[in-house]
Amino acid sequence: MTDEARTGHGAQDAAGRTPSDFTDGGHGAPESRHADSSGPEFSRPEFLPAGEGAPSQAERSDDDGWSQLGAPPGRGRWGDRQGQPELFRHDDGEPPAGEGVQGQGYVESWGDPSGRPRYDTAVFAAHPAPPPPPPSQAFGLGPGWAPPPGGPGLPGSFGGLAPAVVRGPRTATLVVLAVVIALLASLLGSVGTYLLTKPTGSGRDPSYSLGNAPTGSNARPPDSVAGVASKVLPSVVSLAVEGGTSSNTGSGFLIKGGYVVTNNHVVAGADPSGRIQIQFNNRKSTSAVVVGRDPESDLAVVKPAETFGAPEITLGNSDNVVVGDPVIAIGSPLGLTGTVTSGIVSSLNRPVQAGEENNSETTWLSAVQTDAAINPGNSGGPLVNGNGEVIGVNSAIATLGRSVGGQSGSIGLGFAIPVNHARRVAQELITTGKAKKSRIGVAIDPTYQGVGVRIATEAKQGSQPIEPNGPAAQAGLKPGDVILEVDGIVLQDGNELIALVRNRAPGEKLSVKYQRGGQENTATVTVGTAPDQPAPEPS
Repeated sequence: MTDEARTGHGAQDAAGRTPSDFTDGGHGAPESRHADSSGPEFSRPEFLPAGEGAPSQAERSDDDGWSQLGAPPGRGRWGDRQGQPELFRHDDGEPPAGEGVQGQGYVESWGDPSGRPRYDTAVFAAHPAPPPPPPSQAFGLGPGWAPPPGGPGLPGSFGGLAPAVVRGPRTATLVVLAVVIALLASLLGSVGTYLLTKPTGSGRDPSYSLGNAPTGSNARPPDSVAGVASKVLPSVVSLAVEGGTSSNTGSGFLIKGGYVVTNNHVVAGADPSGRIQIQFNNRKSTSAVVVGRDPESDLAVVKPAETFGAPEITLGNSDNVVVGDPVIAIGSPLGLTGTVTSGIVSSLNRPVQAGEENNSETTWLSAVQTDAAINPGNSGGPLVNGNGEVIGVNSAIATLGRSVGGQSGSIGLGFAIPVNHARRVAQELITTGKAKKSRIGVAIDPTYQGVGVRIATEAKQGSQPIEPNGPAAQAGLKPGDVILEVDGIVLQDGNELIALVRNRAPGEKLSVKYQRGGQENTATVTVGTAPDQPAPEPS
C-alpha cells in the first residue's frame, strides 16, 4: 500500500493501520512520509483499549508490549531504492545497553512485533537470536493483521524464511472425493427411504397393493361343468315341507306341464294335510300340492301353483349311461339352494333298499352310483350328464354312521334312481295317481348262502314259492331253481334280484339264466304287474 504524508496529530492517532501496510515486496524500503528524515515520527497502529490516547515517546521506549514497534527508519537507513539492504547504527554508534553483540551494528527494524531492537538477520544469520518472550500485554490485532512479508533474506520472506507453498488438491483426489460423496448420498437416501416406508411392527404397509384383477369373461363352453350348470339351474327347485309336527327339505326339477319331480320321502310328511312351499332359482316362491307318490320307487310328483317362467328340464336315457361318465348333481343340500357338485358314474345297477323290508314304505332301487357329493337336501334333485340331460334322481347316500342330528354327510357314495324308471313312474302318477308295481311272481329263500338267488321250496304265510300262472311259472321256472343271471348281470343276493325286477316296466322281457339239478338253463320272463293295492290319495 502507498503511504500518505500525515500531520503530527495524525501520526499519533493512526488507528486501523496494519503492519502489512509497510512491505517492501522484496524490492526496496518504503519512502519516508516527509522530505527530511528528522520529521515527525513514523506512524504505526496503536492496539489499545477504546478511549485511551497514544503514549508519549518516552513511554514507548520503556513499553514491552505490542504497542511499540520501534522508531521509524529514516529515508536512507533501509538502503537504496534498488532493494539493496544496508546496515545502520544509532546516532551514538552503540547498541542499547544489554542488547546485541559488542562492536556489531544493528538495525532497529520492524521484524520484531514487540518493538524491541533486533539485529539484522543478514548480520546474525549464523547466530540467530532466540525468539522473543510473549508480550506482557496483548490487545486485539484487528482485521487483516499479518507479519510484514519483506525483509532481508529471500524475496517475499519473513526474516529470510520461505513461505509455505499452498497448492490445491489434485484432480484424482477431487474425483475420489466426488465418488465418495455420491456413494454416501445414495446410501443415506436409501436408508431414509427404507425408514420412511418400512412396514411397522403390526405388519401393516400403507403402500402395499396387489394390483387390479385381470380382465376376462365369465362365458364358459356349453359342455363344461359351469356351462351345464347354467343351463340346468333354472329348472331346479327347492322344497320346504311342513306336516303336523315334522318338517323336511329337499330338491326337485321341473318337467313338462309345470310338474315337479322329487322323492317320495321328501313330501311324505305333507300327505294328506301338510303344506309344501317351492322356491325357484330366481328366488320366487309358491305353494304346491302332491299329485301322486310311489314309496316303492321313492318317487313323487307335485304341482306348483306358479312356475314363474322357469324352463322344463330335459330327460335323458339311463340305459346309455356307462361307468366313468361325468355327471353333475344339483340341489339344496342342507338347505343351500342352487348347489352344484360334480363327479362320475362309479357303478350301475347298484341294489339299494331303504326302509324296512315288507313295509309299504320300503324302497328298492337298482341305482346309478356316483361320487358327486350328495347330502341331505339333495334328495329329489337331478343327476345330469355332460349334455345337461337328467339320467337319474338323487335319492340316497351311503354313510358310515349316524350323526347327532340323525343325518350324516357324503362319503362319496350317492345313489340315483335311473331316469327311465322315473319317467315311467312320474307319467303314471300324473295320469292315474299311482304307479304300477313290477313283479315276476317268485318268493326268495332267505336262508340260501350259495351263488345266485334260490327260489323258495315251500309256501310261506299262505304264499306259494311261485305264483300260479304268473310270469315265472309261464317261463317254466320251478321252486328250488337257482337264478344265476338276469340280462347278463350276475346276482349276488335276493335284494339285487328284487331291485332289477322293480326297475323294469311291466311288459319288459328279461333273459334269465338258472340252475336246476346241476344243469344251467335259460328262460325269458315277461315282467308282470303286482295286484293293485290301496294307493295314497293326492292331497
